[in-house]
Amino acid sequence: MTVLTDQELDQIERANASGRTPVVFVHGLWLLPSSWDRWRDFFEDEGFVTVAPGWPDDPDTVQQARAHPEVFAKKSLGAITDHYADAINRLTSQPVVIGHSFGGVIAQKLAGLGLSRVTVAIDPAPFRGVLPLPRSSLRTAAPVLANPANYTRSVALTFEQFNFGWTNALPEEEARELYNTFHVAGSAVPLFQAATANLNPWSEDTVDTHSAARGPLLLISGDKDNTSPWAIVSASYDRQKQNPGVTEIVSIPDRGHSLTIDHGWKTVADEALHFAVQYSGEK
Repeated sequence: MTVLTDQELDQIERANASGRTPVVFVHGLWLLPSSWDRWRDFFEDEGFVTVAPGWPDDPDTVQQARAHPEVFAKKSLGAITDHYADAINRLTSQPVVIGHSFGGVIAQKLAGLGLSRVTVAIDPAPFRGVLPLPRSSLRTAAPVLANPANYTRSVALTFEQFNFGWTNALPEEEARELYNTFHVAGSAVPLFQAATANLNPWSEDTVDTHSAARGPLLLISGDKDNTSPWAIVSASYDRQKQNPGVTEIVSIPDRGHSLTIDHGWKTVADEALHFAVQYSGEK
């Protein structure tokens, strides 16, 4: 059982006091909640109120995270989802939930639990039932999965690994800037859970795609993403479109896995905002 931080509780209290529709942002592996700062300002300017919880025990800053990478170890998808569910259950208004990468899987898990009003999953990692295993995805995960002992560890990427998996669509100068600004170590557990999900009936990497309480869902794919390429996102869509709720998918041209933090973030945020406004009843 994790405990919400004072900062997370303050954000929830502020959201409840605002009377506005909340947007909950869910970051993915190798990032911190601060990676959503520009998105939060953007959505607040459009009339929403935002909350960006961390994964359990996330440090406050990138500097702290790099000084103590061990704090990320052993965080599972189940525990992370429970942490966000706790935060959402304290909101007085059902939120829009936006997640990226493994945060995109967590966002879909929360939607399947009926906890989100509208959900946007950006370059989501695969969940049980999503079958494609593109070579680029396997190469991206190899620094973690190649050593079974990593399961209980936190693992950071080298710049070369980050560049292949995240910033392959960017000039090297911007790629290095993003690596230096945002990248932190991450728990290896979610990667092992994703890798074995289709072999494990009890996997935590599962999404209830049939829940009538799921609500509208948008999947966004960067068409040059090596980590969660179109094959994975479209296969997720194929599973989700069986739901009675609205299910849409869009591909963003010339974008890699860094599409939420690189120079083109606002193009992606515009897509998410349009969908949130259309289906949240906010405007």
